[in-house]
Amino acid sequence: MIRIRALTVFAVLTSTAVLFAQAPPQPIDLLITGATVITIDSSRRVLTPGAVAIRGADIVAVGAPDALGRDYTPARVIDATGRVVMPGLINTHGHAPMVMYRGLADDLALKDWLQQYIFPAEAKTVAPAFVRAGTELAALEMIRSGTTTYTDMYYFEEEIARATKAAGLRGVLGETIIGFPTPDAKTPADALARTERFIEEFKDDPLITPAVAPHSMYLADKDVLLACRALALKYGKPLLIHLAETEDEVKTAGERFHASPTEYLQQIGLWGPTIVAAHGVWVTDSDIALLAHHHVGVSHNPESNMKLASGTAPVVKYLKAGVALGLGTDGAASNNDLDMFEAMRQTALLQKLITRDPRALPAATVLELATLGGARVIGMERQLGSLEAGKRADLLIVSMNQARQTPLYDAISHIVYVTRGDDVETTIVNGKILMEDKRVLTLDEGKVLSDARRMADEVRMAVKGRD
Repeated sequence: MIRIRALTVFAVLTSTAVLFAQAPPQPIDLLITGATVITIDSSRRVLTPGAVAIRGADIVAVGAPDALGRDYTPARVIDATGRVVMPGLINTHGHAPMVMYRGLADDLALKDWLQQYIFPAEAKTVAPAFVRAGTELAALEMIRSGTTTYTDMYYFEEEIARATKAAGLRGVLGETIIGFPTPDAKTPADALARTERFIEEFKDDPLITPAVAPHSMYLADKDVLLACRALALKYGKPLLIHLAETEDEVKTAGERFHASPTEYLQQIGLWGPTIVAAHGVWVTDSDIALLAHHHVGVSHNPESNMKLASGTAPVVKYLKAGVALGLGTDGAASNNDLDMFEAMRQTALLQKLITRDPRALPAATVLELATLGGARVIGMERQLGSLEAGKRADLLIVSMNQARQTPLYDAISHIVYVTRGDDVETTIVNGKILMEDKRVLTLDEGKVLSDARRMADEVRMAVKGRD
């Protein structure tokens, strides 16, 4: 009897093993294999070599090349040997069409830069065609330099969304609401109505997340700010706002409200989840605690803050307090590029300098800020920011063959301290290849550049006669 049972168990185990052995490989659309894969998953795995399997818009597996090659039958294989595969970069603050003002006015403080140059130029030039041309130029730059998701605040945001979607990028895009007439709205009420129409148009889009974007506490009054918050809550969409960017803003808040900008927005009931506060330079420890308590995401923009001499955000303090923190470029008019690799490097170096501690912000932490950290800021960490099964297939293939990248000992160190945006070879968003071997597939590059140069003539005329 014991012998019969043993034979039966053996037969069951054998047949099960045969079934598993005979299970056919699953079909997938794309297998990227042979690379050093920086996952930023829960174990922070770096696979050398590694592979990523993609089906449709999703990652289905990340692992060893042999295992994925056995388990999946790809419609296409990309051999990425000698390269790095990593999550796409997430730019948590910017103004895409402002690439058209790149270099228009430099070496100025924020207030003078805005009031003497940018606002007057915008009043004369911003229109739907201008915004679309600027967005296409920004999209071209972002695709080429590895940004796969970006956050935006500007005017005619529906045009930005359409251009972004056509280019294949992912965007969290906010219609700017401000306390004076703008190119697309005479009053804040008009801007709120436009924002609601914008949300309705894109509320279910797979690439575009519409947002509400009051400019700041100093350019939108209490009633407008609360109306913005109510609109964001009505649709369950993000709210984007500038916060504590300069000492002047802190002074204004103190004179008007006897509070810091962060405290004032707390007092009126603005703060809550799914809010992205850009800059956050001039904050106290209690301000940081408030932002952490309300789960507000903060976008750190080191290059813009340095160029405008606005100050340095307390990044290390934010991280210790548990604030969701990501990186941004700000607009190219105050940066003057959209290269998130440069934003990573400057973030790391600046924090080492101000803390006088070379260990203050390690390369791995900075890379996470530009990827998974950014995803947390915009409330999309379950979908974006790391290479894991079930997440969207937003990723990059990055060359490592330049003289400055040789030799290669540590891939993460090289990504943060050595690599530049023009080292990106292939950019993939939602499973779609936007650029392959440095050839952009979703935009007519010649036309984009031609349109931008033509629009630049309008900007020159608008500022003619200024120093």
